[in-house]
Amino acid sequence: MRAISIIYRRELGAYLRSPYGWVIASIVLLIVGLLFQGYAMSGEMLSAYVLERYFYVASGIPLFGGVLLSFRLLSEERQNHSMVLLNTSPVRDSEIVIGKFLAALTFLAIMLVLSVYLPILIKVNGKITWSQVLIGYVGMMLVGGATLAIGLFASAMTRQQLIAAVVAAAMVLVMCFIHLLANKVDPPLKEVIEQIDLWWMHYQYGFMKGVLNLKDVVYYLATTYFFLLLSIKTLEGKRWQ
Repeated sequence: MRAISIIYRRELGAYLRSPYGWVIASIVLLIVGLLFQGYAMSGEMLSAYVLERYFYVASGIPLFGGVLLSFRLLSEERQNHSMVLLNTSPVRDSEIVIGKFLAALTFLAIMLVLSVYLPILIKVNGKITWSQVLIGYVGMMLVGGATLAIGLFASAMTRQQLIAAVVAAAMVLVMCFIHLLANKVDPPLKEVIEQIDLWWMHYQYGFMKGVLNLKDVVYYLATTYFFLLLSIKTLEGKRWQ
């Protein structure tokens, strides 16, 4: 736990002290704010539907932000040759991955907190419940956790940050739109592919509408665990190369 805490504080400090994290946060939040104004607030609609459309555009925070925050976490260490120091220190690969993941997840949570003023504006001018807002943000945190884990896995596979970014973005994109493939196949394969979908099936049909389903929570936690495990095993494999 001590090693995880040290890595966590180092990585979170890097996000908070360097302009990199804040530039990402500013760009993503600006785009979400513009989309909120142009899409969610367009026309006369019920407040609940405006909130639903907000969570639709705000899902870009954990998806795009998650990729941008995670792709460099391990590839940068290897590119700067600082991974050698970690590998020769009494720190396990699992502690490296978990520490970096928790730091990125904390900064992503900060980004989400900075966007809370938008649903508050909807609350002030309409009728929505805090439970709807809370469920939506829980969903975005879960999506963000899964996205960060995917980005970490991509970062563990290569020392080139650009390649890691492209691989992470491609994996997230495929998992977000794999439901389209489900429409081309027959059951029971169709149901299996639908349940793999990262965004459409588990976020749009649940959290975005203010509905908390246990199966969606389990899916995101399992996806996060799976890709973190892949990251750990990838680092272990490269340690012995």
